[in-house]
Amino acid sequence: MLNILLCGCGGRMGAAVIAAATAAGDRIVAGVDINPAAESPFPIYLSPEEFTGKADVIVDFSHHTALPGLLAYAKRTGTPIVVCTTGHTEEEHAMMKAAAADVAVFFSRNMSLGINLLMSLCRKTAATLGMDFDVEIIEKHHNQKLDAPSGTALMLADCISESQAGEHPYIYDRHAERRKRGKCEIGIHAVRGGTIVGEHDVLFAGKDEVITLSHSASSREVFATGAMRAANFMCGRAPGFYNMDDVISAL
Repeated sequence: MLNILLCGCGGRMGAAVIAAATAAGDRIVAGVDINPAAESPFPIYLSPEEFTGKADVIVDFSHHTALPGLLAYAKRTGTPIVVCTTGHTEEEHAMMKAAAADVAVFFSRNMSLGINLLMSLCRKTAATLGMDFDVEIIEKHHNQKLDAPSGTALMLADCISESQAGEHPYIYDRHAERRKRGKCEIGIHAVRGGTIVGEHDVLFAGKDEVITLSHSASSREVFATGAMRAANFMCGRAPGFYNMDDVISAL
């Protein structure tokens, strides 16, 4: 049985992780949330430093601004951490990589195994097609999502860019200037509305043909399941920086 310190336990993803952990026979030993007064079967704190017990792993579905405190706690206690939040600054990304020298740190912009398979397909497609196809990414999420474009869209753009040589500028706003599309550009478009959990389409548009790779999440359960897989993988890991590729390789 895995003992989990869950950050962001009061949010929608927090509820999904609680359900996934319960179904798997694991236990949330404590939570961290901005609303510690919420009714809960486990204690909830404003800060991880208030928790005096022991957890096997930290799972973070809170907010990217909570990262410094969580990393400090993870390093002090030697507790592996699974970071599932998005919208991090470059400085915060650097913090994670620096902390990985002292403690096991897992980070993925999307916890779905399906999305990570989509990334693998995008890498292969981009490498095969080369620069003869234009790439456009369209992401759709619910109207409560704060960051745009999604971390997943950026993750997909990064893996495509890394698969091809040369510079690949990301273009987010085509109406800002009137000009033809640049050959190496990757267009990224965000849609916000309703209760869309998460949809990502990657278009490879060439002469007289279009290849579309897509992923659609119907519930938050897929992300919670991925987070639990990562949490189990990280338990007892040596210091280092890990991602979903490491989890998939271990399956």
